[in-house]
Amino acid sequence: MPRLKELMLFSLVTLSLPAFGQGGNQAVPGALNYVEGTVLLNGQALNSHSVGTAVVAPGQSLQTGMGKAEMLLTPGVFLRLDSKSAVMMVSPSLTHTEVELERGRALVEVDQIHKENDLLIDQRDGGTRLLEPGLYEFDANHNLMRVFQGKAAVYAGTGAQDGDEPVHLPSVEVKGGHQVMVGAQLTKPTGFDRKDAEQSDPLYRWSSLRSQYLGEANLELAQEYAGAGGGFTPGWAWDPYFYGYTWLPGDGLFWNPFGWGFYSPWYIWGGGYIYGRGFGGYRGGYGGYARGGFAGGHMGGGMGGGGHR
Repeated sequence: MPRLKELMLFSLVTLSLPAFGQGGNQAVPGALNYVEGTVLLNGQALNSHSVGTAVVAPGQSLQTGMGKAEMLLTPGVFLRLDSKSAVMMVSPSLTHTEVELERGRALVEVDQIHKENDLLIDQRDGGTRLLEPGLYEFDANHNLMRVFQGKAAVYAGTGAQDGDEPVHLPSVEVKGGHQVMVGAQLTKPTGFDRKDAEQSDPLYRWSSLRSQYLGEANLELAQEYAGAGGGFTPGWAWDPYFYGYTWLPGDGLFWNPFGWGFYSPWYIWGGGYIYGRGFGGYRGGYGGYARGGFAGGHMGGGMGGGGHR
């Protein structure tokens, strides 16, 4: 293997290592990060004590009754499972992460994605490759995929992956504010009312609240590491007070699709501006990145300074 590829893969592996561990366990694609109500792993009941220890292995299914669950994929990517739904892990590799939504619905929040990541969400007779940071909805009961923000490639048929190598089947590109039927035949994307979906969908509102909690946990850990001089391992980090994993970027400040910031300790340690905890209205730059900022960063009551890219 060429030296450059070795370094690239090593870098991806380090992104999965948690800053704080739960009993020495590492967060990997398939790790359970939240459970509410009736949730099962291959038929075995899970509860809040399963968070940080339960992992959906290849061939296993995470199932919900009257409940919801949050599962980690690659660092910065959260899959949230609706009630009466099921998702099966196909491949947990960091460079090829693939799950199949067997029934019900799921929202996938993508806060960061690398060009080396191949992130696939399968449905019956087709699937979706996520291409950009954003927010994506999958409905297995109606063979539907929606893009709230971001960009995805939807392919028809099965067999999108051959071992570790992607098979480039014919696909259709779907951008923010559009939805498409996922099946054996490619169809043309159509628009949908994002505002109505955001206001009326319980899964969307629950995901937004989860995202807020994760952002608050990120800020606590990022400031703690920044106070220690910025030394940390980027990726998933365990917060014992939040009792779950949050995401620590390697550098900069990222805005997620719900308008919450994810800070790198290096950003804060270098004097980056910290926005007020109540600031969640930035919607124009999901996955946006800010570097540097004002020296002497502090908790502010508004946006203040700092750039976004």
